[in-house]
Amino acid sequence: MAPIPITLVTGFLGSGKTTLILNLIPQLRAQNPDYKLALLKNEFGDLAVDSQLASSSAISGTRELLGGCICCNLVGQLGPALEELEQAADPDRVVIETSGSAFPDTLVFQINELNRKTGKYFLDGVISVVDVENWKGYAHASPTALMQAKYTDLLVFNKWETAGEDRYEECLDKVKEMSPYDDYIPVVKSDKGKVDVDVLFGTDKALARDLTQSGSDQETSHDGHPHAHAHEHKDNHQSEVEVLSIELKGPAGASVSPDKLLKLLQTASKYEVFRIKAVATLSATPENSDARIQKPEASPSGRYILNWAFGRWTFTPTADTVEEHASSGGSALRMTMILARYEANKWSRKLERGGFLEIDGEQVGALTVKRLL
Repeated sequence: MAPIPITLVTGFLGSGKTTLILNLIPQLRAQNPDYKLALLKNEFGDLAVDSQLASSSAISGTRELLGGCICCNLVGQLGPALEELEQAADPDRVVIETSGSAFPDTLVFQINELNRKTGKYFLDGVISVVDVENWKGYAHASPTALMQAKYTDLLVFNKWETAGEDRYEECLDKVKEMSPYDDYIPVVKSDKGKVDVDVLFGTDKALARDLTQSGSDQETSHDGHPHAHAHEHKDNHQSEVEVLSIELKGPAGASVSPDKLLKLLQTASKYEVFRIKAVATLSATPENSDARIQKPEASPSGRYILNWAFGRWTFTPTADTVEEHASSGGSALRMTMILARYEANKWSRKLERGGFLEIDGEQVGALTVKRLL
């Protein structure tokens, strides 16, 4: 059974964490109407999550998309809470929304320990939401706010529209100052609490079919009408990310060189690349970036889902759980790269020069790199 990805969302009280999560729902529904997202709240003495959702205009969409998801308070150990979610909802992904005063490193440690002990879960990313309008005040008053912004994979700057560009630049400078060893933390700006789901989430078994569409197919839905997800990119996030669609084709039965692919994963900079998502046929069982994380089981088909985020990567065997798009037939690899602004042209040239994505052995493949945004 494929491990369940976990996304950790942190941020000070009132920064917009719940809004960010609820804004992901229609995007997920556009990719897969049956997607099951479970929300685990790490709150004490707070209003019930159901009350928050009921007051949201997205309540009907939430119910339609999640189909019996469980929203609950984390009042005990993380392991039993996740086990309960798994048994009751069989989720494709779990989002843990921490309390405003939570230290993310504690939960990260627990998730990694659960992975090593059970192999049932893995950490897909830590997202910290920053309220640009008010962060200057509570960053000085609360060491926790600084810790949340410092120990994260990606910072989402929220409410910058009302705060103004000067306040945004001031927040950005403060973040750079506290980044350890000049290890700059990647930053994206939300669009009124909305961020592209492809930036925040990696690919899992329920989203892999959408990934295996060809670049042209990703612009239209199965019935020939414009694909909502494609327009999501164009209308709201064009200034924040750039997207490459990559395909490697080869002779029947061809597989991707795992050594060359590993070189790409090691070379990609988290300051230039937000996400790499792929479905690929590999000639050998691949290794995850962290040797302490359980090695993926061998895939009978040789097909694996790859998730690269913030310098870490994991492989998951597809087995028979992934129904791939018809357009992926004959493709040894389908990949999407979500990049920071002004990086797409450079990475297109890097990939086309060769040395990263090649067919294993003496066979020669055909590599196509398309810029979607």
